[in-house]
Amino acid sequence: MTFDIDAILWLTLIGVGVYYWIHAMRTKEAANRAAEQHCKQMEVQFLDQTVFLKKLNLKRNTRGQLAFIREYYFEFTVSGEDRYFGRVFMVGNRIESVNLDPHRIH
Repeated sequence: MTFDIDAILWLTLIGVGVYYWIHAMRTKEAANRAAEQHCKQMEVQFLDQTVFLKKLNLKRNTRGQLAFIREYYFEFTVSGEDRYFGRVFMVGNRIESVNLDPHRIH
């Protein structure tokens, strides 16, 4: 059985795609946990039980290595009437910060 260069290229691309997808899912789960924990600490309700990716960039981290910079958004409420946005900033698979938009306290 022989492989031509096209088959090797396609197998490599599929492998890289699967690796990225698995890594992206793990990163999203970490962002989701961070958002949920932050909402508990701030005594607000985490809505929809999920985060969504808003921005994705490729930049150098503090060690000079290329890493994905991700910004996940989520929604929260204080009273159940108004919805506000929060953000989880990640460098690679590390949480940089979690921020909440200004909101009313009841």
